[in-house]
Amino acid sequence: MMPNQRLQGCRSLHLNEDNGRFLLLALLIVLYLLCGAAVFSAVERPSELRAHGRWSKTLLNFSEAFNISVQDLNSLLRDYEAAIAAGIRADALRPRWDFTGAFYFVGTVVSTIGFGMTTPVTIAGKVFLIFYGLLGCAATILFFNLFLERIITLLAVVMKAVRERRIRNSGILPPGIRHDFSAYSFPGWKPSVYHVMLILALSAITISCCASAMYTPVEGWGYLDSLYFCFVTFSTIGFGDFVSSQGAAYEYQSVYRLANFLFMLMGVCCIYSLFNVISIVIKQVLNWMLEKMACLFCQRCGKANALLGRRNAIRPGSRSRKGQFAKAPDPEGPCDSDTEGRRLSGEMISMKDLTASNKVSLALMQKQLSESANGYPRTVCGSSRHNGFSGGVGALGIMNNRLAETSNSR
Repeated sequence: MMPNQRLQGCRSLHLNEDNGRFLLLALLIVLYLLCGAAVFSAVERPSELRAHGRWSKTLLNFSEAFNISVQDLNSLLRDYEAAIAAGIRADALRPRWDFTGAFYFVGTVVSTIGFGMTTPVTIAGKVFLIFYGLLGCAATILFFNLFLERIITLLAVVMKAVRERRIRNSGILPPGIRHDFSAYSFPGWKPSVYHVMLILALSAITISCCASAMYTPVEGWGYLDSLYFCFVTFSTIGFGDFVSSQGAAYEYQSVYRLANFLFMLMGVCCIYSLFNVISIVIKQVLNWMLEKMACLFCQRCGKANALLGRRNAIRPGSRSRKGQFAKAPDPEGPCDSDTEGRRLSGEMISMKDLTASNKVSLALMQKQLSESANGYPRTVCGSSRHNGFSGGVGALGIMNNRLAETSNSR
């Protein structure tokens, strides 16, 4: 192959970088699903077969003992399954559709937990649920995104305060700024996304352990079962095999139900924030994998570095090598300059590259952490401000960036 043809192939691959990342992620998810299916099949299938054997034996013994045909027993069991779907159990449970039970239900709807213990059975209830869930789920997702932004701001401020304290105690401050930190920033430093991920993970673990310590004596579950319930609930998977606050009565019932609500709220918010941060790290791993694949594919034409360009150029392990201290830049400066882009991101990456990517990446998350820690107001480009699309992290940030890009291109 001629060098020009190889170069043209490399440029073509560069144009399809986003598609390559999407396909690579899809392939990895399929492999992840296959591995998970293999593990769960190996672990759970023997127990399922043993349960089927025990149930068949129990059914046959009952049929012989009371002279009832197996067909009649199966008919009775189908009726009982329908009763279970309507919320009827052999043991006494709380009413499903009184006001408190309905409030618990709508909470599981808008949070997308969906335990399945309570479901509408009337046509009117099902129709209302469709429209109610559409608006409620959208509003709750927005709430989770805004919660994530405030958690990032809080963590950034705390981490900056810790760093300032360490630097003050080290005695390495220049004489001119030793007594006035407020007008200066640290261009060579920014809060680490990995630290944020660690803090969120520890927060989620702490909430889960405390909630499990409450559920174990109150609900009568084992501690590991309680931890399992916390993860399934906080991640909004909501299988429904364990559901809290379903008993007819509890000791200190009002206190327990309030604590149950607060634990669920805090747990869902922390896990949602953690998932968003982990997704950013996964994207950086995908970038690294694409770069390695590109190097392998284009090593002969010498254009491997051009495949991924400098968009989202921050990869695991990369660090800025700027100086320790600098005067804080003017937060009201122009939004399209290269200097402004480097100030916003905290990395050697231009604003042109950032706006071209329009993705929530590690660099963008670190930009928000740095801005929050240094107390800068969020600077919004003129076009984005006029279009009304700006800010946000996670899914909200992706949507805002994409809407801004679409509006600007018209």
